[in-house]
Amino acid sequence: MRVLVAGAGISGLAAARGLIGAGHEVVVLEQAPQPRVQGGAITLWHNGTAILGDLGVDLEGTGQPLTTLCLRTARGRRVLEFDLAALAERFESVARVIPRGSLITLLESGLPQGTVRFGARVAELRADGGGVQVRTQAGQEYAGDVLVGADGVRSRVRTLVLGDGPAALTGVATWQGLTPAPFDPGSTTTMMVGRQGDFGYMGAGDGLMQWFFDVPWSPGAPPEDKPLEMLRRRFGGWGSPVERVLASLGEGDAEAFPHTRHKVPRRWGGGRCVLLGDAAHGMPPVMAQGTNQALEDVATLVDCLGAVPDPASVVDVHSVVEVYSARRRRQAALASTIATHSLAVSGPRTLLQGEYLLRLNGAAPPRLATRGFGTLLRTLSDRI
Repeated sequence: MRVLVAGAGISGLAAARGLIGAGHEVVVLEQAPQPRVQGGAITLWHNGTAILGDLGVDLEGTGQPLTTLCLRTARGRRVLEFDLAALAERFESVARVIPRGSLITLLESGLPQGTVRFGARVAELRADGGGVQVRTQAGQEYAGDVLVGADGVRSRVRTLVLGDGPAALTGVATWQGLTPAPFDPGSTTTMMVGRQGDFGYMGAGDGLMQWFFDVPWSPGAPPEDKPLEMLRRRFGGWGSPVERVLASLGEGDAEAFPHTRHKVPRRWGGGRCVLLGDAAHGMPPVMAQGTNQALEDVATLVDCLGAVPDPASVVDVHSVVEVYSARRRRQAALASTIATHSLAVSGPRTLLQGEYLLRLNGAAPPRLATRGFGTLLRTLSDRI
């Protein structure tokens, strides 16, 4: 089958790896003029690393393996601790934090030369019984049997196929960065939660630390010209190591990423076009589900396309959209709901994030907490 993939981010490149491995001919259309290796680090849970392993991506020696997930109050008191090493043994796959650029490089390095066409932003598409034709903004034309829209929360493919626009803003933003670590966080990823928002940090390998702060975000507000001063005011008085991390940062280290959320559609495409990743279900980065759910999409889509007996048959290709959508919709919608509602940075729900209530609700024994987190990951995955 000839497959066109729009977008050379993590999900698009992973899809290309999986589809080529399954024997399909693949061309990836990327609007940027070169690989997009900027950005911070991402957390891959056990299902995400397992799927990448299935795709032949060797993560050994890249990033930071995780053995513990720790939840603390704003004062730094431990609420819950999850044993990720025990879950790694159970699921036979290690959770890991990896710089986004490193993962992009790993994914692209395994593709045949010329697979990715840069400077190729999808402008128009036409799908009929004979296949799908794409015209780029630069006037280039490509043809295939199927088009995979993996072009993110501002997906042009989603707009052309479903008729709706970019993902909606949620009123929260993450200020984050990937910078030299002011101390060694080891193999623990830590999140501190309070009524002002939350703060998280984890090692990313090679002496780097990924850190983030979630705060209210108003699209109509003037740009924050001194974000570090704002963060120091908002998170002043929080327990260690908040002040230490903020003291280590310089102007330009903090970058804002407004949270967005797509309504997860009933059908993830139409005709010969399917969606995956943020194009299908853009969600806030809370709980680090976006990339992991995108990789679940990839594994399911590769499986569904492998079952098509005749790529020339419109009926066979249409059935892929139906089956793929049905298999992925429930898990992606649940992940999106959890990511959207598990954190509050303003309003009455912040009362639940006060010091006393957090500690009261965090009395579960570590083994029980770990089992619950493992059950959640399994609920959101078909791989583990």
